[in-house]
Amino acid sequence: MAIIDVVKFDGLRSRDWLVYKFPSDSLVFGTRLIVNEGQVAVFVKGGQVCDLFYPGSYILDTENLPVLYHIFNLPYGGETPFTAEVYFINTKTKLDIAWGTSDPIQLIDPKYFVKLRIRAFGQMGLKLMDYSVFFRELIGSMNQNDIVSFDKIKLFYRGMVVTKVKSIISEMILAEKISALEISAHLDDISDKCKEEISEEFLKYGFNVVNFFVQSINFPDDDFATINKILEDKAAFEIMGDGRYVTKRSFDVYEGAANNNNGVAGAFAAGGIGAGVGMNVAQAAGGMAPAMNAGQMMICPKCGDKSVLGSKFCNSCGAPLQVEKKRCPSCGKENDGDAKFCDECGFSLQERICECGAKLPPGAKFCNECGRKIQ
Repeated sequence: MAIIDVVKFDGLRSRDWLVYKFPSDSLVFGTRLIVNEGQVAVFVKGGQVCDLFYPGSYILDTENLPVLYHIFNLPYGGETPFTAEVYFINTKTKLDIAWGTSDPIQLIDPKYFVKLRIRAFGQMGLKLMDYSVFFRELIGSMNQNDIVSFDKIKLFYRGMVVTKVKSIISEMILAEKISALEISAHLDDISDKCKEEISEEFLKYGFNVVNFFVQSINFPDDDFATINKILEDKAAFEIMGDGRYVTKRSFDVYEGAANNNNGVAGAFAAGGIGAGVGMNVAQAAGGMAPAMNAGQMMICPKCGDKSVLGSKFCNSCGAPLQVEKKRCPSCGKENDGDAKFCDECGFSLQERICECGAKLPPGAKFCNECGRKIQ
């Protein structure tokens, strides 16, 4: 059995290591131990953490291995050989540990009542603080390889992290009624809540969670398309008003029915709703167009285009659609605003002006300003 003169580990270029196990456990009093910056050397014997060494250079003897010496009754003095496992631990903070949800969180948007498929990803930073707890809780349950990387630690804790994140996101969305379109504004609050709860779990294994970030909470395009359609309809309703919006939607239904080769009744029957219901809808759609054309539309007197009943101006040319009416003072009949004579009794509807310049009301025989008789 070869006796080791120098025990040291110069690290890895990738810096992705957390624990390195020195390949030999055959040591001797007088062996030089070199611990580099950002490292801690841990002596373990029989699965028990005995002595710790911080950055520096040491000559191993009974004075700097007090726990190992007393517990296991190592021989005193000289170049006495002994066995112990030496682990080098990376004490530098690892800030770029990525995490993400592999499968979506199924939720109903609390504002738009649309089914959402939520995914989230981000990164966190870890620093190993309690080496004894780490060795006791984790190293014994992992394969005895020479190097334990942060990637292996990430795999070990992935289930816990993802479960916590899913639970917290779901609770906050439902409790605070956060819509899919508003979730980005709450990323900081969600990150803080995740860090708080995940830190409690990592402390059980000797780790300190330095930071935890939820970088993105996203949804499939189909989910956003559904919400955008709802917003478009809402905007149309607010702009057009109740009556016009209902009319527009009725035309949409009728147009869809007309474009369906099988007809509305066939579509409903094929969907299992029943021929009776389908025929009722088909009849309603069939009678919708003439009713709307007759009673729900206005014809522009200038360009002849149709506009929704109640419109003040033509949708095509902008001409006024609501012409001012003139009431005949003789018979009371309503006449067009540009009519010169009543189409019922022939009474003159033209405005008359006295020689003095005063306007004369219809049928006046004398001017109410100058008293002149009107011919």
